[in-house]
Amino acid sequence: MSIGNANSPEEERPSDDDRSEDRLVERSVEEPSIGTAIKKARIAAGLTVDEVSSTTRVRIPIVHAIESDDFSRCGGDVYARGHIRTLARAVRIDPAPLIESYDAAHGGRPAPTPAAPMFEAERIRPERQRPNWTAAMVAAIVAVIGFVGFTAFGSGDEKTKRPVAEGSAAPKPAPTPSAGKPSVQAPPAPQAGKPEPSDSAIAAAPKDLVTVVLTANDGESWISAKDHSGRLLFDGTLARGESKTFTDKESIDLVLGDAGVVKLFVNGKEIKDAFQPGQVERLTYTKDDPRQGPAQAG
Repeated sequence: MSIGNANSPEEERPSDDDRSEDRLVERSVEEPSIGTAIKKARIAAGLTVDEVSSTTRVRIPIVHAIESDDFSRCGGDVYARGHIRTLARAVRIDPAPLIESYDAAHGGRPAPTPAAPMFEAERIRPERQRPNWTAAMVAAIVAVIGFVGFTAFGSGDEKTKRPVAEGSAAPKPAPTPSAGKPSVQAPPAPQAGKPEPSDSAIAAAPKDLVTVVLTANDGESWISAKDHSGRLLFDGTLARGESKTFTDKESIDLVLGDAGVVKLFVNGKEIKDAFQPGQVERLTYTKDDPRQGPAQAG
């Protein structure tokens, strides 16, 4: 009596699940993680963590955390993407595959927050409306012009009445023209020119506000803006060519997801800091800015 083999050829063949697991293992071996790729590229470029932190302005603990694939210290997905892009460019590798890998592992890139409902909600809150300085300035100018005009015309009337009070003859009425002669009308008397607004009225314009203007020149960038009390003014993506203006009586706090593509004006003057593409910046500006030194970090 012959005894057959315990295992048939069908049983010795690897199953589909085994082949899928083998492919996943091979892919994990071929494609390093985000942190491993950045760390290997940094070492290959001969850079230390301190040098990368100094170049990108990303703090040293965050650089160490990202190289260990720990993104919890980045403060959210938007900041994590910005840090990954900045570090990848600093160590001379393409950030696009790393961003795609991050999005695949964290549910994709979130849609930007619409800004219109936020501003509409703010406009219907009467307790947060700022004083209308433009109307106040116009009222002051009108008041000064009225006072100057009243003074000018009042002094003219006094000069006209003064000779009559001193006893000089009053002007005689013009003779009535005869029926056969055409009447000749005297030319109208010249009118006094209108007084110009004084320097004191123009100087009454308010100068105690901080005004920040952002324009996405070279591409789109996520931005966030808050006033001095921490109230959110805007949180969303600024499309290429789009501009936003923010004002406050004390300060404006900004977070720029890609500072290299944003053109920044503070109180009518351009801020020409050498922001790199993909660089995340936290900035704070007051009514006294821009100063001689660098912008105040947030």
